[in-house]
Amino acid sequence: MKRLLKVWVGIVLSFSSYASAEIEYFSIAENAVVMYDAPSLKADKLFVASRFLPVEAVVNVEGWVKVRDSSGSLAWVEKKALSQQRYVVVTVPMADVFQSANVSSALIFQAEENTVLEWLDSDTQGWVKVRHPDGQTGYVKVAQVWGVSNQFIKKASDQSVD
Repeated sequence: MKRLLKVWVGIVLSFSSYASAEIEYFSIAENAVVMYDAPSLKADKLFVASRFLPVEAVVNVEGWVKVRDSSGSLAWVEKKALSQQRYVVVTVPMADVFQSANVSSALIFQAEENTVLEWLDSDTQGWVKVRHPDGQTGYVKVAQVWGVSNQFIKKASDQSVD
């Protein structure tokens, strides 16, 4: 019985450490990167991703990474085509970007759905500091973009900043 309990505790601990692993986000580093259905140049080509598209790494295998995009689509990409530079994509019809992490601050700009914004920082719970391609910077609520670690999303839902 003790042996069974030790095995069970070991299994539970291994799953809990897996579940708490940090999600890794990358962006597509080059223009027109081919996304495949398997980790091989001989695999079927699924689609072409554009530069700066944010993706979540799901699996790493010998020079290839299986990634998920904001729509939930999965594909394989060569690891060399990914960048550590972080971006987020707007997932609501119109996201408001404020001067500071407070809806009472000045509205700097609005970004339409599917607009890719450069991720600058997540130093305030529930908010992400971003830069628009035209250079404007500000803060957007994490609930309005995809490409932010779960720890910031949880914090946003735990705290109402309106």
